[in-house]
Amino acid sequence: MPRIFSGIQPTGNLHLGNYLGAIRNWVTLQADYECIFCIVDLHALTLPQDPTELRHATREVTAAYIAAGIDPERCIIFNQSMVPAHAQLAWLFGCITPLGWLNRMTQFKDKAGKDRETAGLGLYSYPVLMAADILLYRATHVPVGEDQKQHVELARDIAAAFNRRYNTEFFPLPEPQIFGTATRVMSLRDGTKKMSKSDESDFSRINMTDDADAIALKIRRAKTDPLPLPATVEDVATRPEAANLLGIYAALTDETMETVVAHFAGRNFSDFKPALAERAVASLGRIAGEMRRMLADPGYIDGVLRRGAERAEAIAVEHLHLVFDMMGLLRP
Repeated sequence: MPRIFSGIQPTGNLHLGNYLGAIRNWVTLQADYECIFCIVDLHALTLPQDPTELRHATREVTAAYIAAGIDPERCIIFNQSMVPAHAQLAWLFGCITPLGWLNRMTQFKDKAGKDRETAGLGLYSYPVLMAADILLYRATHVPVGEDQKQHVELARDIAAAFNRRYNTEFFPLPEPQIFGTATRVMSLRDGTKKMSKSDESDFSRINMTDDADAIALKIRRAKTDPLPLPATVEDVATRPEAANLLGIYAALTDETMETVVAHFAGRNFSDFKPALAERAVASLGRIAGEMRRMLADPGYIDGVLRRGAERAEAIAVEHLHLVFDMMGLLRP
């Protein structure tokens, strides 16, 4: 069975974009793939983190996975730092990854900005650790957003470079999986910006832990333009706030944009927003309630992570020892 690996950083405030762009799609993969879903807490350390908040956020992402329908018995769910082989393989890969490859990574340039001379090494070498995350389990497929596709391509390059250097076919070349439905949910305050957990305004996003009243209020206050809803998909493209809200509705109902536009064409946002809120509450309300229940019992979540880490480590250590052998390292 082909193997999936993917993960989310535990940096707080999981939102509708995380659900529609990633987690919901992962749930559907369980039947056809061996799935490993990680909470990538080592990646979170590329930026300063409050230790207490980081631990809470790690549990929150775990709760979101399970509440959304990822089965911890069928899949492996764990946090990255509990399996030391991730960091070990990242160092080994760092020794065969040319600086030129990393210099082409656009995400470092975007995140470091003008402060690139003072940015930490972890932010620069983040893609090498991501390659290690994937290849440590010899994953064949990686569900990612468009912004991470370049990193999966680097993982393929690193796998190929290792295989060439050591005359082996040990590492597969993982394929990125990009889902087309609502992979880019935009801010409720600005339809030209991606919905983000780091946005200062909580009204810019629908959090996965929001209750029904909060969801309805945020949709009611979502930014719109003064015109009626567009009558054609071509018109939607010129109106970012309308496009965002209609796209969210289409994703939540599993309908095409054409169907949704035809249904609401010419109607006012005041008619559309209650229908959107009803759909959002129906989809997220149960998940939010289940997340809150699990977060009230951190011992359960920690047990899931501990068992997942044991299963992940069994695979990781076997593969890492084989890498040691190929590279001429003495293993334990």
